[in-house]
Amino acid sequence: MSLPSNVHISTHPCLQAKLSQLRSQSTTPRETRALVEEIASILGVEAFAQGLTLTKTGTDRTPLGVEYETSSIDPSDLALVPILRSGLGMVDAITSLLPTAVPIYHLGLFREPVGLQPVEYYNNLPFHKSALSPSSPASTNPTTNTAASTLAVLLDPIIATGATADAAIQTLRDWGVQRVIMISVLASMEGVKRVAESWEGVQVWVGAVDEKVNEKGMIVPGVGDIGDRLFVALGK
Repeated sequence: MSLPSNVHISTHPCLQAKLSQLRSQSTTPRETRALVEEIASILGVEAFAQGLTLTKTGTDRTPLGVEYETSSIDPSDLALVPILRSGLGMVDAITSLLPTAVPIYHLGLFREPVGLQPVEYYNNLPFHKSALSPSSPASTNPTTNTAASTLAVLLDPIIATGATADAAIQTLRDWGVQRVIMISVLASMEGVKRVAESWEGVQVWVGAVDEKVNEKGMIVPGVGDIGDRLFVALGK
């Protein structure tokens, strides 16, 4: 399996066992939510071990009155960006790993059923550039959007064709981020390659990569429609 160097596939045995459970058609919605969260947590640990660094922040004292040096993560101005709706199932797992609260923004994207191309229906990135009117003074100002986070952690359990993730990454680039860490439970070969090659500033962390996508844009063997499974919308 030849993949770009910015694609990282977890080899954690617990993750792989949980992914095997997630693939099963007999896994209940409650179990599905728990498995997605647990897999996201393992991937988050692995992604942040390489994507973040430790920085000294000052001093404090322990309950015994002993002084110690405090530390936190760098960059501190990161934001989580789940892709609606499935990405919501990963948010709690990732926020629980971080030492401080961070902004959570949302991108709403769906695939239209004919060409399987992404359509954006929601975006609450602050001062998002595409939302500025041509008459706005900021529209002629080439400076970087100061509201943008340095690092965006993009969350979506599935990378199928890669079109949705690619569109989300381009939106984040336009917003002004310097780097993107994308965390996904499962990807297809063609999809993860497309995402990895979309920008040199992205690092992709996935639980596994399956070979194929079918004519409906579903990964095979895959895990089915993870959004429907998470939100009990089966048979819609």
